[in-house]
Amino acid sequence: MTTIPIHGHVTPGFEAVERAFRQNFAERNEIGAACAAYYRGEKVVDLWGGYQDAAATNPWAEDTLVLVFSTTKGMASLALALAHSRGWFDYDDKVAHYWHAFAQNGKDNVTIRQLLSHQAGLCAIDETLTLEILSDTEKLSSILAAQKPAWTPGTQQGYHALTLGWYESELLRHIDPQRRTIGQFFRDEVAKPLGLEFYIGLPDDVPDNRIATLKTNPTWKLLLNMHKLPPVFVLAAFNQTSLTSRAFRNPPLIGDTGAFNTRAVRRVEMPAANGIGQVRSIAKAYSEFATGGKTLGIRPATLHALTSPAQPPSGGIFDLVLRTETQFSLGFIKPFGKYLFGSPKVFGHAGAGGSFACADPEYELSFAYAMNRMDYYMLDDPREKALRDAVYACIKR
Repeated sequence: MTTIPIHGHVTPGFEAVERAFRQNFAERNEIGAACAAYYRGEKVVDLWGGYQDAAATNPWAEDTLVLVFSTTKGMASLALALAHSRGWFDYDDKVAHYWHAFAQNGKDNVTIRQLLSHQAGLCAIDETLTLEILSDTEKLSSILAAQKPAWTPGTQQGYHALTLGWYESELLRHIDPQRRTIGQFFRDEVAKPLGLEFYIGLPDDVPDNRIATLKTNPTWKLLLNMHKLPPVFVLAAFNQTSLTSRAFRNPPLIGDTGAFNTRAVRRVEMPAANGIGQVRSIAKAYSEFATGGKTLGIRPATLHALTSPAQPPSGGIFDLVLRTETQFSLGFIKPFGKYLFGSPKVFGHAGAGGSFACADPEYELSFAYAMNRMDYYMLDDPREKALRDAVYACIKR
């Protein structure tokens, strides 16, 4: 029997998290993964193990980086929250107040809150995108500004799976005095002060051999995993004219999630989908917001906004893209319905395949988990949930 290498440490009292981590490898087919948690500003969980690749040739190292798909959205939204704390905008301001070209095709009155909460109807872009377009900020900006909403903004919601990050970045470029993209701003104003290694747009000097290779799955296997996802979502994903399919398949290149293992896709800024970093860095970023934000200078008003209940659209919380109920606020997912985690003040984000991270200011807790074997759960991947539940059980005990 092969012994899976497990490394790291847990603070006394958090041994249950290590047991759950080991159980993921023994019982839940984990290949490689890392998990970290901070409690009251102190790192209490820092675990990594398994392998960077499905062939089990490269052990997951202490400094292994991993792509976390939509868990990136949370990191990008932390950057916007920092900009809010600096007084550059209010969440209820209109996007067009800062980005004048945005006021086209019925988007004049879209607020930043609606945009960040997936209520703006901008979940799909009509023009076919390429990596070259994504690398040309001015070209991308004009395409985003011209897009017509799929519904009257504020009346419905639908997951802006890829577009949210580009809209966030373009908004930031219009409010930042230095006109930085969100990847540049995150690097300068969040990662550097906190000592993080997390990238939105991978620099050329980071070697590929430090990055875990994602074990992705062909799209047709969705049909064999309909018990893990809303069946209507799976069916919509195969209908190329549906809003669901259009939201996830532009640029067409990334319809195959294996493309995220390529340098070309890792290099461009996709602030909703291709963040790459160390898992402990994700937890540390959220810890800053879970413990008052003193290092970054986060204002109480910003923390109050992030921890307040979501403001749903007038038509309810059924998601027109994910085809199930969801609840988002200011770029983060919030507890709702059957998806309950942490306290009412918690905010975070999950990523395709199973990753998840969050901040819970009520407990002064942050948590992050990421892996390289992608599964199909939309939320509550059993591997991630086992770790998160163990962390909460330890602090409540």
